[in-house]
Amino acid sequence: MRFSVVDSGYDPRQVDFCLDELAVRLTRLAARAEVLAGAERDADQLRQEATLLLALVDRRRADGDRAAARPADDRTAVDLLARARGELDAAREEARYVRERVYAEAVEARREFEASLRARRHRADRTDHLLGGLTVESVPVDTPTAAAGGVPATRPATGTDEAPVDQPEPGTRVA
Repeated sequence: MRFSVVDSGYDPRQVDFCLDELAVRLTRLAARAEVLAGAERDADQLRQEATLLLALVDRRRADGDRAAARPADDRTAVDLLARARGELDAAREEARYVRERVYAEAVEARREFEASLRARRHRADRTDHLLGGLTVESVPVDTPTAAAGGVPATRPATGTDEAPVDQPEPGTRVA
């Protein structure tokens, strides 16, 4: 991330926007992690179904009479079990891939966030250092300023140094 350089470091609005964007990205990563946890639950369900199917096949094999009477059912169960195992392996691989990708994105987002924080702290330290040596002097009220066009602040901007005749001088009492 690059920020515009201003007199006192980086543009604070850009840094704040960047930090807000990082917060959004971290929220998205957390949501992806929750999805990943859901995928792992799905893999557990597939594992349970495969175990049930395996138990079914084992029961079929134990019952020799039924196995001899219905060889097509055994083939169907074996095919179903093989397909379930294939789906389970695919789900595990996808879960592993999603978990690795989410982890890598989270690590990158954290690095960017920490770099932004370091830059922000550096900017704050530099600002404190620059402002620490300044002395503030009060300016008298009637000092001419550039904004007033050189006219003292206690006089109306008429282009002359004279007060209007119908108005009393500021600070005087009217009887």
